[in-house]
Amino acid sequence: MATTAAGPRVLSDAVEFFVADAGGVYDSVALAQELRRPRRGVPFEREDGGWRLGFERPDVDRMEYLLELDGRLATDPANPRRAPGPFGDKSVVEWPEYEPPAWLDSLADEGVHREIEIACRRLVARVRVVLYATPDPPAADAPLIVTHDGPEYAAYSGLTRFLDAMSWEEQIPPLRAALIQPVDRDETYSASALYAAALVRELLPEIARRVPHGPRIGMGASLGALALLHAHRRHPRTFDGLLLQSGSFFQPRWDRHESSFTRYARITRFVRSVLRGDGDGRPLGTHPIPVAFTCGTAEENLANNRAVAAALDEQGYTVWLGTVRDAHNWTCWRDSFHPHLPALLEAVA
Repeated sequence: MATTAAGPRVLSDAVEFFVADAGGVYDSVALAQELRRPRRGVPFEREDGGWRLGFERPDVDRMEYLLELDGRLATDPANPRRAPGPFGDKSVVEWPEYEPPAWLDSLADEGVHREIEIACRRLVARVRVVLYATPDPPAADAPLIVTHDGPEYAAYSGLTRFLDAMSWEEQIPPLRAALIQPVDRDETYSASALYAAALVRELLPEIARRVPHGPRIGMGASLGALALLHAHRRHPRTFDGLLLQSGSFFQPRWDRHESSFTRYARITRFVRSVLRGDGDGRPLGTHPIPVAFTCGTAEENLANNRAVAAALDEQGYTVWLGTVRDAHNWTCWRDSFHPHLPALLEAVA
């Protein structure tokens, strides 16, 4: 048995949560998590001095969660362990088997960051892009990693720190990255032909004008991964490799619970076209590339990621899929950078 700080009791097959409430302040306490349904409203039981819940361990080594205190979401006051994210911190439970990646303690120098804005006519927006280069200056033909949700990847998954460390350890070559800030993410990253054209015809040419480069790697998570695969299928020679993390490759077979999403039908149409072996309703391009998939073992997206990976493999792509004992979150994506991103860079070299 282990204990996460002063809060939850972490057992080999479960975790026991306790919320102190000797004064009877709360009328209800519940758990909110992304590991199994119902995701919200898992009720605690009232007992002397507080509220208690035993939660069976999912197929993970760490777990992010929030408490619902009288319906209001909050971090666990008895647990100081936190995971940051764009919508605020979450509390974290870690089982003894969890080990954070060693590169987090790297002594590597920090790479160079420069922020630009690109006026994009198709999106009617100025798109923020952070341009990164490893501490060792990259050559003009060095790889470029094009990252959807790029600033968030850097802030919450430590992407640029990972690139610093891997470059210092000579596991990757000196390279550049373009960290693209999304514009209306749910709309543009949901298999949008307009966005694919904006990326390929406007954003990437302007990035190339600012930073010359060689092989181009696309990288994204969730809807950002879906959008990259969609852009590749419409414009097959845009990317030389893809790293797709927990892609939102919705299919009615597994993902009817997502049907309220505004662009669900558009996504499922595109995914069907991938599974059939055509490119968004047009003949398949003749440019299969290396594609690395990663996904959490407890994610609802795991089944559809496996299906898309298998379809691309049958279509002649070089494909592999790695899993992490986690769920759909920034730490899961961080923990699967290695070995998959260095391996992808080697595959496209």
